[in-house]
Formats: sequence, C-alpha cells, structure tokens
Amino acid sequence: MVFYAKSTSFIALFVIFLVRETLQFEYRHHNNQELIETLEEVHQRCPNVTRIYELSERSVRGVPLWFIEFATMPGHHQRLKPEFKYIANMHGNEVLGRELILRLAVYLCEAYLNGDREIQSLISMTRMHLMPSMNPDGWQVATDTGGRDYLIGRPNNNSIDLNRNFPDLDRIMFSNEMNHIHHNHHLLQDVSSLRQPLQPETKAVIRLIMAIPFVLSANLHGGDLVANYPFDESRSGAQQDEYSIAPDDETFRHLALSYSLYHADMANPKRKGCGDSRSDQFAKQGGITNGAQWYNLQGGMQDFNYLSSNDFEITLELGCEKYPPNHVLMQEWKRNKNALINFIWQSHIGLKGMVYNIKTKEPISNAIVHVRNITNGLHRDIKHDVTSVHEGDYYRLLTPGQYKVTVTHENFYPRSKIVVVKNLPYTEALRVDFGLRPVPHSDFKLSHILTDIKEYLVNSDYKSPYDDPRYWKVWNDEQDQIATE
Repeated sequence: MVFYAKSTSFIALFVIFLVRETLQFEYRHHNNQELIETLEEVHQRCPNVTRIYELSERSVRGVPLWFIEFATMPGHHQRLKPEFKYIANMHGNEVLGRELILRLAVYLCEAYLNGDREIQSLISMTRMHLMPSMNPDGWQVATDTGGRDYLIGRPNNNSIDLNRNFPDLDRIMFSNEMNHIHHNHHLLQDVSSLRQPLQPETKAVIRLIMAIPFVLSANLHGGDLVANYPFDESRSGAQQDEYSIAPDDETFRHLALSYSLYHADMANPKRKGCGDSRSDQFAKQGGITNGAQWYNLQGGMQDFNYLSSNDFEITLELGCEKYPPNHVLMQEWKRNKNALINFIWQSHIGLKGMVYNIKTKEPISNAIVHVRNITNGLHRDIKHDVTSVHEGDYYRLLTPGQYKVTVTHENFYPRSKIVVVKNLPYTEALRVDFGLRPVPHSDFKLSHILTDIKEYLVNSDYKSPYDDPRYWKVWNDEQDQIATE
C-alpha cells in the first residue's frame, strides 16, 4: 500500500512536470512554421477545450491562416455563449500582437489545466478565437529585412494594406444618415462597388465574420500605445481632428478603457507618447482615442466588423516599436496580460437572451433588436441594431443603465421590455428573452407592418408611460400578457 501511494505521487508529480515542461513558452519571435507548431502543442495539451482551424483562403504566398479556438465544445456555436476574437499581425511588420496571442494561447491552456477558476469560468462561458497572424507574408518580408523599417513588410505580398482593403461600409452608413434612411446594421449587402480587389487574406476574414456570430473583438497593431475605437472614417472626409461618433460611442469608450486601464501604463498620464503631439495626448485621454479624431482611415477592419455584423471591434496599438527585440517580449506579456483577459470578459456586458415563437417555442433568427437609452429620463435611440443569430440567441453590449429593448421580425408582432443593466464583473450578461406572437396569415400585410415598425423605432418623440424605474416591472408584465393573448 505504501509503495502504491509513493508510485501514485511520483506519477502525479511527473504529469505536472510534463505539462509545465511541454507548455514552456520561449520569448522570441516565432516564424510561420513555429507559429503553427506552438498552436498544435497547445491543442495537444488541452484537446478537450481547443481546436485549430484554417481559414478558407491562404495568403498570397500560400501560407495557411491559422486560428486556435478555446471553448467547452470546440467547433460549435452554443446558445447564449458569446463569440470573441483577437486578430494580430494584420500589418506584417507590427509583430508584438503575434507573440502576445501565441503567449495568450499557452497561458489559457496552462491556467485551465492548473485549475485557475477565472480562466476555467471564462472558457466555460465564452467561445474564444485567437489568430496570431493575418499577414504571414508581410511578417516574412519584415523579418528577412531586419524588422527595423517602419513600412517594409506592412502590406501583404501584393503590396496591399489589408487594413484599407475591406469594403467601405462607413460611407453607406453616413449616406443613410444624411438621407434619413433608417438602415444601420449588416450593411455588406448594400455594397455596389469596391475601391480595390479584395485580397485573399481579407476574403478569408470576411467569410469568418459572416459565418460566426462574433459579439466582441480586437485587432492588434503596433506603432503607438492606445486603444482606438470607431469610427475610423470621418464623415466630412477630414484627414484628422474630427470625432466621428458611432451610435454606440458610450459602449465603445468603455471597451477601449477596459483594455487601457488594465494595461501596465497605456492610461498613465505621466508616460511619454511615441514622438508626435497626438500620441502625447493619448495617455491624458485615458489611453484611448476615437479613430477619425486621430486620423481618417477608409476600408478598415474595425468599422467593417461593426457595420457588417453584430460584432463590436476596437483596435489596440500595443507600443511605439513595431518590431521589438526578443529581450522585451516577456515584459510586454506582463504589461498586457491583464488587459488581454479583461477585454475578453467584456463579451459578457449588457444583455443576451433568446428570441422565439411564443406558440411553438421555436427559435427565431434574424429578429432585429433595437435599444433606446432611457437612463435618468433620457430618451435616445441607439441607432445601431443587432440581430438574433442561428439558434435564436442575441447579444447586445451595453453600459450600465436603463433601456427599452424592442424586438421585431417581419412575421411577428413587435415586443418591448424595459431592463436595468448593471454589468457585475466576471458574470454572464443579463438574460432577457423575447417570445414573439406570430402575425396571423389572414391579417398579414407585410408592407404596412414594416412601416409601422420603422416608425415605432425611429420616432424619437415616443415616450413610454413607464419610464419611471418603479414601473418597469409593470410594463414587462403587460407585455407578457399581450404576447400570450
């Protein structure tokens, strides 16, 4: 018996040592082959919660575009579990994000195996997708030429800047605003022409965005130290100094701060900038900036995500040096680790729930979720809607406050509820389900119903008699009664 106990202890210690030894991460720049080897190593150690997959297109040079996924059911969207993504190395010569994403993958696996409760909860509640390099060809060029030039290696192998290569949905959005057209989401279907041919790397990411219902994401860059949020494109065409406000400006500011405030010094007002007057101001703004106020950018991935899907994306500039030397990579991981994890947790702010047919209980996809902010007597429509996804689940990122939420679908009567969002840390978003009553075929007049719905959503003068917080439960109860009649 004693010998058995000693043998068991020895085996346990050996297994622990093997896990730690196998997952040791070397802080250096990993080439394109070593990148996939690192991801495979992580998957081998955490096979039950990871999956490696390749995007539909390869780079111009034929290099696979790899993701590693962390989830309790890898490869499957699960109802009420938000989808999150990080994409790094979009500009080939901006390489810190590439190494941070590799280190993050190793860390998530290590922490999961070691029983870290926060990471285990994060993986159980979230489906995370990590892409170390969107531009492996550019990385190769930058590396082969010494990694010291500010521009060499930035574009892909067709000399195209991938962060200018996405369809320009901002122009469609701004045109709709000017013409009082109340179409403010999923605008890709309205694209009639492209400024330049889509690159294979761009096509691959667009197909991913269209296939997976992402809720939150960030793309990792280098050259400055700031969290950048939409819109990147100015309305007037001004090249700088124009705050291009998005409908979800308050939420985007929160998201940017959720990274900058958890970074070692991104938000430190005493730190120096990266060599120009605008950069010097970022830290005094909490380490965040509106994109177009910094400089105008057309065809960027950040705004494309927001305007083509349900995904809220920001851009993370991780440091002044685009290709930092090996010896600073460990310190950079320590400076960014908490921020990287905290930002993923923001997938769980606001609301989520199911939209379903109240008679058959079947899920309803493509229902429109519209939100009006009624906090402290405010009556302001957030003119960016999201939709329910394949399984009828929806996700709506919001900051704390009181909101009137209206769900519509062309085959169902609209439904409204008033909710209070609190956003408690390390918890799931507030769940609010919507059962919709189908429109009887005998009464069905699609054009009239759609007109009524649009007027209902955009009439800024409409005020609910239950705006007083004391009555929000009464309102919801009445809505429930109407839906079941």
